[in-house]
Amino acid sequence: MRLAQDITVVERWPHLAVFFALLMVLCWTAGAQEPGRESPGNDLDQQQPVANDNVSLSESPESETTDSEVIERKTGINLLRLILQGGWLMLPIALMSALVITITIERFFGMRRARVLPKQLVAELGRLGGPQGTFDPRQAYRLCQQYPSAAAAVVRTMLLKVGRPHSEVEHTVTEASQREAERMHGNVRWLTMAAAVTPLLGLFGTVWGMIRAFHDMTQLLPGQDKAEFLGKGIYVALVTTVGGLAVAIPAAVLSHYFEGRIQSLFHQVDELVFSLMPQIERFEGRVRFGPVGEQSGAESMEGTDKPASVSTAANTTSQ
Repeated sequence: MRLAQDITVVERWPHLAVFFALLMVLCWTAGAQEPGRESPGNDLDQQQPVANDNVSLSESPESETTDSEVIERKTGINLLRLILQGGWLMLPIALMSALVITITIERFFGMRRARVLPKQLVAELGRLGGPQGTFDPRQAYRLCQQYPSAAAAVVRTMLLKVGRPHSEVEHTVTEASQREAERMHGNVRWLTMAAAVTPLLGLFGTVWGMIRAFHDMTQLLPGQDKAEFLGKGIYVALVTTVGGLAVAIPAAVLSHYFEGRIQSLFHQVDELVFSLMPQIERFEGRVRFGPVGEQSGAESMEGTDKPASVSTAANTTSQ
């Protein structure tokens, strides 16, 4: 039994020897990697970056100054100087921008609802023509004079055709509405023109600037930098395109807005006029008014004895 145990230990001894050998190798490797046991070569390698760091630290103020100057060059674009460098074609673009601003302010005030379709006029005419048979053209005419507006002008034109055939009244009302709408569209067309012409002015300025840049580049001496010179020329030439687009885009948006507002307001004017049409039809063939002017027409509706403003009833029917 004792002999068997000794034989087993002898057989395991090579394995134990290998295990202890590996353990010693690992311990030696761990000791070699400790911070205090670095080779001289490594020390020399680490001293060089330190020296480089010292050099970089000594040079850092100059590098920071250089970087700040580069940032100033990149961000220091003077808008006024840029506009002046655009050349003489920036002058008509500036005039177009002044025109767009002026017309925009004028149209915002001129297209207020009180100037086109006052709420008081709509309410008074609705109350006047409410119950069937109570509409008074003379009172409606006075209301139109009290609230001067585009809608009042159309209604007043319709009232001056009281007693005429329905087709004639409707034709007159349509013409009056179109006339007032054309008057409202008058200044808006300038915005449309500015939106169309200003980009062309900018494009013309860019093409002209490119031609000048290439022409001047051909006049350079052999040692001069042509690429830098050409880049500056293109940079200046593109200023007119930017200016033209900066004026044309707001002009196009405002033109579209004003046109839509005019259509919306005059759609309401037409609804108001045609809501009064049945009241006007009751007077067809009974009495006709032929005023010399709008004021005389109002007086003729009031029944005053002014023969110059009233043409006697051409056809009177008994009720």
